[in-house]
Amino acid sequence: MVRAIINGCNGKMGRVITAICREDPEIEIVAGIDLYDKAADSYPVFPNISVCDVKADVILDFSTAKAVDDLLVYSTDKKIPVVLCTTGLSEEQMKKVSDASGQVAVLKSANMSLGINLLLELLRQAALVLAPSGFDMEIVEKHHNQKLDAPSGTALALADALSGALDGAYTYRYDRSQERKKRDSHEIGISAVRGGNIVGQHEVIFAGLDEVITFEHTAYSRSVFAKGAVEAAKFLAKKPAGLYDMGDVIRAGRNV
Repeated sequence: MVRAIINGCNGKMGRVITAICREDPEIEIVAGIDLYDKAADSYPVFPNISVCDVKADVILDFSTAKAVDDLLVYSTDKKIPVVLCTTGLSEEQMKKVSDASGQVAVLKSANMSLGINLLLELLRQAALVLAPSGFDMEIVEKHHNQKLDAPSGTALALADALSGALDGAYTYRYDRSQERKKRDSHEIGISAVRGGNIVGQHEVIFAGLDEVITFEHTAYSRSVFAKGAVEAAKFLAKKPAGLYDMGDVIRAGRNV
């Protein structure tokens, strides 16, 4: 049984993770961290991770960027692996994440969905075959009207997967309205749609002569990210120090 601490347990994602773990016999939430420190379910909740005195095998983090510094200090001091799901970290914080991974296992991915991370692997394979054959690559992402950033971090991760497979020979095009010219053959177009309550939809288009191949992922609720985070926590517990991502979780599951 993996014993987990949730950092940000009373937030939307924290509550979803609590519900998922309640039904999973392989993992148990033993403590939560939240400024709103009302006790949740059967585990104690602490207002700051520095005062948490509960033993655990892994930390699941869905908090805020400003809480990550204390989290990393606690994780390295206690030698507890951490699944870092919080986004919007500064360059300085990303350096701290890298430094922490030299002392403890840290897993960080742009998107915690198992489906998205499998898609990343498939796109790398597709790009190696289709791009040299003249296929253009475009990404369209759609999210709810309250999302602040565009393009999404997941859209950029998809673009990075394509570009990385092709040795970084492609540039990203976010806006075609400022120039009147034909599409460059070595660019990846990225478009963002914002509307309604779309949880998240990403479409990757390979457009060639007389044929189009499309990869699409749709998230219908936040639970897809929570489920992936829980699988990541079970994977990371007891792992040696290092920087991991969801690709490692996918590959581990494939080797079972």
